[in-house]
Amino acid sequence: MATADESTGAWFGADGQVSQVRGLLFKAACLGATLLALFLVFVFLAYVATDAIEPLTADPAWWGAVAVTVLLPALGLAGYYYRYDPPAGEVAYTALGLPIAATLLAGGVGIVFRHIVSPHGWLALVVATAVAAGAIALHDRRRDAGALERAAVVTVVPLLALVGVPGLVPSLRELILSAPVLPMASLSLLGTFAAPIAAAVGWRIRRVRKSDRAGVIAGGATVVVAALGLVAAPLVGLSATSWIVLTTVVAVPVGLYVEQVLRRGDGVSGLAFPVAIAIGVAVCAAVVGVADLSGPTVWLDWEFLTTAHNRTPREAGIYPALVGSVMMIIVVAVAAFPVGVGAAIYLEEYAPTEGLPGSIVELIEINVANLAGVPSVVYGLLGLALFVNTAGLRPGIVVVGGLTVGLLILPIVIVSAQEAIQAVPDSQRQAAYGMGATRWQTVRTVVLPRAMPGILTGTILALGRAIGETAPLLMVGVAAVVRISPNSFFSLFSAMPRQIFAWARLAKPEFYHGVLAAGVLVLLVVLLMMNGTAILLRNKYQRHE
Repeated sequence: MATADESTGAWFGADGQVSQVRGLLFKAACLGATLLALFLVFVFLAYVATDAIEPLTADPAWWGAVAVTVLLPALGLAGYYYRYDPPAGEVAYTALGLPIAATLLAGGVGIVFRHIVSPHGWLALVVATAVAAGAIALHDRRRDAGALERAAVVTVVPLLALVGVPGLVPSLRELILSAPVLPMASLSLLGTFAAPIAAAVGWRIRRVRKSDRAGVIAGGATVVVAALGLVAAPLVGLSATSWIVLTTVVAVPVGLYVEQVLRRGDGVSGLAFPVAIAIGVAVCAAVVGVADLSGPTVWLDWEFLTTAHNRTPREAGIYPALVGSVMMIIVVAVAAFPVGVGAAIYLEEYAPTEGLPGSIVELIEINVANLAGVPSVVYGLLGLALFVNTAGLRPGIVVVGGLTVGLLILPIVIVSAQEAIQAVPDSQRQAAYGMGATRWQTVRTVVLPRAMPGILTGTILALGRAIGETAPLLMVGVAAVVRISPNSFFSLFSAMPRQIFAWARLAKPEFYHGVLAAGVLVLLVVLLMMNGTAILLRNKYQRHE
């Protein structure tokens, strides 16, 4: 084997005894394969974007105005950051991408409050959960109970608070919802959604600045800005709920990032990048309006995102399918994450490794790994047999679609969680055992906190695959077109890939060139956002390590 000589920097055997041709050819082949894959992806994205935006329909002067007011200043700043201030470049791209990602997340939160849980329902859920958590904490403090009693309290109290006994005892959540007087919807959201986020902001600012006063100011400012929506939101054409969601989901993370950059004092000039682009867009809009220039006839616009399917291509939208995808992903996450992580914990920390039981566990692990490669249409048939034919659930509802896709990604979640748990060094487990911790205490306090970033990364990537699956939805009868958004998890629904598949089969060329391309772009943006979240989690974990 050829190795490097540290004293001379030369390779042992590089004097003709060892040929490096094969290594160079392999390196060139890998580089070529990578470039080819990137080129093909770029061609596909360019093709789809061209169909969705139709850039050639714009007035050439319109593109000139965009280039002068937006593109050239942005390229100039990017060149400056690359040449003279690389840390500012990282800040600039993060400061530009963070508001976009946060706005997309705010759209998802808005869909949740509009179609899944009302502000009053959220108020009842938060209060019931807080009462249950307080009761469990009080029980722990007042009684030195055994493991059986504590497990009973931890199980029964949340059930009574959130579910009750069907037909016999109403839950605390139902009692709150049936109260004769409840706060206004906006006040409910302000107290149970904005206030906890403000408390978290205050806690973080207090910790990083080591100042109680700074924490109180940051938390109080968050509540005040959110509360301004009760008065100012109608003036700008928004509902109070939309204002509260935007200020807490978009303004808070952006504000925290700006505070972090200013506090560290590194790459501060990068914050000018999104400001310059915003000013350029405003100037461009003014120039286009004064000169009466016509832009491209885009298919992907606000109306496309907020309307339902229509027989007329220009009036077709994707909103019900977007809501259906969000609700389906919630079912998938709730069903697959606890089961997958629990299975991974058992297989890695508790399962026997020797004798006949160890052989059975090894066989199970091999089958779990093989299940990750089973075609998705097979999982569709499994979901049809389990949830429709056996359990008697209605085909095409959100729960059936979510559970079927949850089965599809369950092996992926298990395998990724196992990899993350295996990455925790055994020395940390032995140190915990040496201090007298039990196995469960070691898993809960040592293994899971260190493995959780890897578990979350694998789970988010699996959810990214789930949101783009079509075959299982076809097998369980998910509708091609739904004009009304689902309002419960037992409603009929359509999902984005199912809607796109339906558009591809329509005869009008405007559907499979314009509308279809716009739908694909929306799906790709959601996928990229989820994958970006996974990458951020991985990078944060690596920096922490």
